[in-house]
Amino acid sequence: MAANPIVDQLARPMRDLRISVTDRCNFRCAYCMPKEFFGDDYAFMPKEKLLSWEEITRLAGLYATLGIRKIRLTGGEPLLRRGLPELIRMLSSIRGIEDIGCTTNGLLLGQQAQNLYDAGLRRINVSLDALDPDLFGRINGRGVTSNTILRNIDLASEIGLQVKINMVVQKDVNEQEILPMADYFKKRGITLCFIEFMDAGNTNGWSLKKVVTKKEIWERLGGADALVPVQPRYPGEVAKRFRYKDGQAEVGIISSVSEAFCSSCTRVRLSSDGKMYTCLFASKGFDLRALLRGGASDEELLAAIRKTWEQRGDRYSEERTEHTAKNFNKIGMSYIGG
Repeated sequence: MAANPIVDQLARPMRDLRISVTDRCNFRCAYCMPKEFFGDDYAFMPKEKLLSWEEITRLAGLYATLGIRKIRLTGGEPLLRRGLPELIRMLSSIRGIEDIGCTTNGLLLGQQAQNLYDAGLRRINVSLDALDPDLFGRINGRGVTSNTILRNIDLASEIGLQVKINMVVQKDVNEQEILPMADYFKKRGITLCFIEFMDAGNTNGWSLKKVVTKKEIWERLGGADALVPVQPRYPGEVAKRFRYKDGQAEVGIISSVSEAFCSSCTRVRLSSDGKMYTCLFASKGFDLRALLRGGASDEELLAAIRKTWEQRGDRYSEERTEHTAKNFNKIGMSYIGG
């Protein structure tokens, strides 16, 4: 079965599918799952509401016929979902899928890296917001030190996984860690991607005053004296990449706030309970699980996916203001995936 690639209202194609496999996480980072909202008694989704591996693979196959080429597994914390290597094997068999990645906080990576690699995973993004052990423990809300994550990163690299680091930068929280983080991963030849603090969800206390912008990060790293821009590897790449002049290591900066990239966004998101979201900052999604479990044919599912994407006009980051950030009801990042 084949279908033609599709575009939305702003002529943006659909190329990248981000699949959340669980809404659970073993961290409580304030910018994503603050403890005051996600306490020990928080009711996560029961297993029966989550899409099965077979359901995810079926949908991913349909997305591939409409233009999807890249898949990233997210959460929550995806390594908390049992049997993840099996899903990777299943997704790897889909015709047209050229790349499968996974984003994790790294806590369980030491235990699972080999199985993930053996299943076919080759790229993994690890979220790490500070080298300072105490500061990182406060940021993740569980007291887990950076040393634990760094050991797991080393292990994953030794196994053969291509590791990239994601760091969410917040003013008066961890901006002092920009240079230590950059130096540490530069020496190891690992790409570090800085992410501007975003107003994903409505519980992270976001304010423009807490944003360290791309320009500020770039200047702290040495600006044009130290960095050379690198051409995008593919259309719709969200990170602006730079190579150090004195070596081959790279850094990236994702500037969703200060330099929005909505006009080139090719991402679609599938939540762990089967809802299709066309924007990270969406307030509602289209329920594909209901169609799946209601006996819909592939043609009916394709028609629903196509219609949802073709009606897409999202450009939240280009329209963001302090008012919309505080008053627009957005789905939580731990639910939809980053």
